[in-house]
Amino acid sequence: MTTPTISTALPRWRGTGLLNQISILTGRSLRALVNDPKLLVLSLLQPLIMLLLFSQVFGSMAGGAAFPAGVSYINYLMPAILVTSGVGAALQSGIGLVTDMKNGVLGRLRSLPVSNVSVLVARSLSDLVRTAVQLVVLLIAATVLFDFSPAGGVLGVVPAFLLALTVSWALSWIFLAVGAWVRNAESMQTVGFLAMFPLMFASSAFVPVDGLPVWLRVVATINPLTYAVDASRNLALDMPVGNGVIGALAASVGLLVVGVVAAVRGFRRPLAG
Repeated sequence: MTTPTISTALPRWRGTGLLNQISILTGRSLRALVNDPKLLVLSLLQPLIMLLLFSQVFGSMAGGAAFPAGVSYINYLMPAILVTSGVGAALQSGIGLVTDMKNGVLGRLRSLPVSNVSVLVARSLSDLVRTAVQLVVLLIAATVLFDFSPAGGVLGVVPAFLLALTVSWALSWIFLAVGAWVRNAESMQTVGFLAMFPLMFASSAFVPVDGLPVWLRVVATINPLTYAVDASRNLALDMPVGNGVIGALAASVGLLVVGVVAAVRGFRRPLAG
C-alpha cells in the first residue's frame, strides 16, 4: 500500500497589500527625515529665509497703485510664499527619488514583491507631510514675527494653505517623473531650478502683474502659478475668488495625471538604464 506524499513546500510570499506597502514606505521616509536633524532643520529654515528676504526686499514697493488698497505687504506676500515654498518642496521629491536610486534603496525594494506604484506614492506622501510642516512653521513665524493677519482670518488662511499643498503635491509628481527619467541628481537640480525660477518670478507672487514690464506681464498672465497664487491670496485676504480656485485645482489635476503616468513609466525602467 502506497503512503501518500505530503507536500511541505510553503506558498510563495507575494507581499502585503498596496495600501499597507504605501503606509510602511511612507513611514520609512518620514523616519529617515526625522532621524537626520540637519536635513530637517535646513528644510524648515529655507522657506523662513525666503520669507525674511522677500518681505524685506520687496516690502518697500507695497502701497503703489497696483497693490490692493489697505493691504500690508506681508499679508500680500504670505499666501504667495505658501505656494512658492510648496513648489520648492516639490522639487525635493524628484531629488529624493534619484538619491534612493543611487544609494541602493530602490534596488533592494525591487528584489521584494513591492509595487512600483506604492514606492512613488509613498515618496509623494512623505514629501507632502514634510511640506505641510514647513508651511505651518512659515505661518506661525509670519504671524509671530511679521504680524501676518490677513482679512480672511483663519477661515481664509486654511483654504489657502490647502490649495498650496494641492499644487505642491501635483508638482511633486512632475518632478518625480523627471527624476524617474533623468536619474541624475545634478541634472535633476538643473532642470528643477530652470523650471522653478521662471515660474516663481514671472508670476504675481511678489508684485502685481500690472506692475511688470509688458513682455513679462504676458508671461505672468499665462503662467499657471499666477492662478494658484492669486487664488491663495484672494482666499487669505477675503477678496472675490471667482474661478481662480477651480482653475488652480483643474491645473493641478492635469499636472497630477501627467506626472503619475510619466513617473510610473519612467520608474519601471531598469535601474541600470
